[in-house]
Amino acid sequence: MIFRQLFEPLSSTYTYLIACEHTGQALLIDPVVNSLERDLAVLHELGLTLALTLDTHIHADHITGARHLKERVGSRIGMPALERLPCTDLGIEHEQLVTLGSLSIRPLHTPGHTDGHFAYVAGERVFTGDALLIDGCGRTDFQNGSAAVLYRSVTQTLFALPEEQLVYPGHDYQGRRVSSIGQEKARNPRLGQGRSQAEFEALMAGLNLPYPKFIDHAVPGNRQCGVCPTDLPEQLQAYCHRMTESTQG
Repeated sequence: MIFRQLFEPLSSTYTYLIACEHTGQALLIDPVVNSLERDLAVLHELGLTLALTLDTHIHADHITGARHLKERVGSRIGMPALERLPCTDLGIEHEQLVTLGSLSIRPLHTPGHTDGHFAYVAGERVFTGDALLIDGCGRTDFQNGSAAVLYRSVTQTLFALPEEQLVYPGHDYQGRRVSSIGQEKARNPRLGQGRSQAEFEALMAGLNLPYPKFIDHAVPGNRQCGVCPTDLPEQLQAYCHRMTESTQG
């Protein structure tokens, strides 16, 4: 397997490139629209063909690059099937394998951050999106989120994976790149250390997080597989800045 971890600093989002070394077919997990040129450059450098994009969920903090990548290179768009998005080419279902050359990706439905959230297992790695972060987890107070549901998704689904499974999160805000299931079970201050569901629900209820500054633009754009809104306030234009300036996009 060919693997690259790529970082978008504005939203602190990790995009993951995995590819079949035999066929050169590649997929991107959680591409970000303002990193489109970077992703295409990496694919070109490695001599890979982008066949598919997969999003872990409908994002609230950035615009996915799925639609623009399809327009540029003909890649298919994979999104959770239960979202019923007309722009989707491949509806992702729990435990229904996605194959790409010699690669086999196992989707795991992990709701709680959002009701349509998925994690993806590929070999020794699991790409956990916003369900499980390094020493943390995604918030549960919008997009049909639920602390109780997220607790079960992590403790019953993700923590059931082998302890040596490498955890690659959707974001990290402190420069950390990888963890493991065993590490998160042992020390995650929200969901590890034997924390009970009641304790987790109380913790999440007390966070009092501010309203996400980009959500009202990101969610509608991402329900169209990555459309940059035309009415972005000036302070948010960087979220689609590179895309709108690209003469090829």
